Amino acid sequence: MEKLTFQEEEVMLIVWRKGEGVIKDFLNEMDEPRPPYTTVASIVKNLERKGFVSSRRYGNTYVYTPAVDENDYKNRFLSGVVRNYFENSYKEMVTFFARKQKISAEELKEIVRLIEKP
Repeated sequence: MEKLTFQEEEVMLIVWRKGEGVIKDFLNEMDEPRPPYTTVASIVKNLERKGFVSSRRYGNTYVYTPAVDENDYKNRFLSGVVRNYFENSYKEMVTFFARKQKISAEELKEIVRLIEKP
């Protein structure tokens, strides 16, 4: 599974959220200013070529669905970030965000509660 570009990830997050749709559905979910239809269509075709989405044809229209599980993708690439930037330590990653004040004490407590939950 290859890493997606920023634009591909942006579109893929929409595809995962919607479950399925046509190009216009994905375009309508994007923030303003939206890219041109042809740009989104090209991104979706790249995602299909890379195996991240699959398509079904209905007349002249293609309906796209995710072909890769969102959690599988996140797990694979988050593991790479932790390995490459945080010495393969999730503790180091959380410490980094705590020091940069990107995570609050309350959020840390919630993480501990989730970890301790049977």
